[in-house]
Amino acid sequence: MSATPHQPTVTEREARQVAEAAREQDWRKPSFAKELFLGRFRLDLIHPHPMPAEDDVQRGEEFLAKLRDFCETKIDSARIEREAQIPDEVIDGLKDIGALGMKIDTKYGGLGLTQVYYNKALALVGSASPAIGALLSAHQSIGVPQPLKLFGTQEQKDVFLPRCARTDISAFLLTEPDVGSDPARLATSAVPDGDDYVLDGVKLWTTNGVVADLLVVMARVPKSEGHKGGITAFVVEAGSEGITVENRNAFMGLRGLENGVTRFHQVRVPAANRIGPEGAGLKIALTTLNTGRLSLPAMCVGAGKWCLKIAREWSAAREQWGKPVALHEAVGSKISFIAATTFALEAVVDLSSQMADENRNDIRIEAALAKLYGSEMGCLMADELVQIRGGRGFETAESLAARGERAVPAEQILRDLRINRIFEGSTEIMHLLIAREAVDAHLSVAGDLIDPDKSLSDKAKAGANAGVFYAKWLPKLVAGPGQLPRSYGEFNRHVDLSSHLRYVERSARKLARSTFYAMSRWQGRMETKQGFLGRIVDIGAELFAMSAACVRAEHLRLTGQHGRQAYQLADAFCRQSRIRVDELFGRLWSNTDDLDRKVVKGVLAGTYEWLEQGVIDPSGEGPWIADATPGPSRKENVHRPIR
Repeated sequence: MSATPHQPTVTEREARQVAEAAREQDWRKPSFAKELFLGRFRLDLIHPHPMPAEDDVQRGEEFLAKLRDFCETKIDSARIEREAQIPDEVIDGLKDIGALGMKIDTKYGGLGLTQVYYNKALALVGSASPAIGALLSAHQSIGVPQPLKLFGTQEQKDVFLPRCARTDISAFLLTEPDVGSDPARLATSAVPDGDDYVLDGVKLWTTNGVVADLLVVMARVPKSEGHKGGITAFVVEAGSEGITVENRNAFMGLRGLENGVTRFHQVRVPAANRIGPEGAGLKIALTTLNTGRLSLPAMCVGAGKWCLKIAREWSAAREQWGKPVALHEAVGSKISFIAATTFALEAVVDLSSQMADENRNDIRIEAALAKLYGSEMGCLMADELVQIRGGRGFETAESLAARGERAVPAEQILRDLRINRIFEGSTEIMHLLIAREAVDAHLSVAGDLIDPDKSLSDKAKAGANAGVFYAKWLPKLVAGPGQLPRSYGEFNRHVDLSSHLRYVERSARKLARSTFYAMSRWQGRMETKQGFLGRIVDIGAELFAMSAACVRAEHLRLTGQHGRQAYQLADAFCRQSRIRVDELFGRLWSNTDDLDRKVVKGVLAGTYEWLEQGVIDPSGEGPWIADATPGPSRKENVHRPIR
């Protein structure tokens, strides 16, 4: 695909360099998941389960009670689905109870909730209406509050955070019509002009953009005298002259989502509104997402809980061949999967969130794994619920109600959850992002060996460093506690979870050996082996989930909260997960990746075009990607701030 005239042409290597420069380069704190990928099962980093402070719990529970009452009395999910819009009075009500400021410090008028309780709140409100959950998450997880909290000046915090806490909805604008997960090609410009920057460009899929009051905008500052340039973040008033919301987009799910296309034409933004230095925009975005990504799996936890409730109630009421359908193994296995997976996913989210609150560990991989795993498993659970409900699962809630049955929106939850596999980093991009972090230790000692631009002397030095590292590291992958039958004995209660933790320890070493072998085999071509890297990451996600599930079960046992049942659920999940892990290990080396590449080349070359014959394409006319040439808008402004 050729670049449009205003868009920079970027090579694959240049794109990778931009992404690499935006990464957090250092690991200043321990990371359970990073150690796991290196073959080191550091159970001590997550067990005993970290606990929140008493005042945090009290403040969080008080708000959850208020939010639950609001959800039960003020939110009509069916109306939002029917009208494809969240009523203004609902958003005003959310403002009144402080829901816009859940993560904002109390000194700025926010509620100051911890990550744990923020996620619990999103799970609750997202179960009432996924569209409202998305609105609140986009506002606080990636919108103005989070980047200002991490990178804003005191003046910026004083000006904008009180507004975000109570009245102003914010949005995050990065994606463009021809720029998705490759920000090196970002075309929106911010040209310095005195004490201002002048923004020009078009942004796509601006969640909350239709109703937003404040925007975080990523734009490219040209390099010039006195200006470092590069992709830079700005806080922009949504009502500024020259900003036009040209379209409100409609989707297969999240029908109440206020997501649009926003055009900037000669929009003046004060330099005081720049977040961080020039060129730091992508780093700010990625750092913001480290904890921001936890909001999506939190809402997937809420969806899993709802799927379990409906599956239980329906499967007990519906009879086939003389007994409830739940007692038929074909249906029962699906219910077991939903129950066990919901337990494990909640364990992953709560553990990652509490670690984020304590700030003792670096959780960038844990949060990314939670997002990846939660979004995939959430869709699977919803799909299984539709299957359990049969024809009624495919039927809309409105149709069910019209013929006198309970209005269960099973098909809606499946549509609403589907976007989570794309939102805030698609599954494919998450695989690559996590894989890059997982092999960071290898690249830090041996990266120059596979870099074609490095000199022979650099390669020789890298070879020596790598020799020292691997001489110490590789022998430790041969044996470990997972081979000792009494290891992790404190997890052997009425149900034995210790065997699962021994499996995790053995599998972590096997995973690290597999990664090392692959790097030795493919060297510089490793980054092109996306199928292999995806399976490596998926194994790590399962091992993390198993670890979190066991730790949560023991925590609940110690605190007297359904400990026996928690052990049963953890055992069921780990047994299901182990089957998936064993399959993934097998597919590391036995797969169709090479053949798939040949078929893909044939498809693109038109070799199999005959296979497409015999159908009608109902698609409309028009370009695959809309023109995003900068300039004045020719469309009506559909921006509608809610006041």
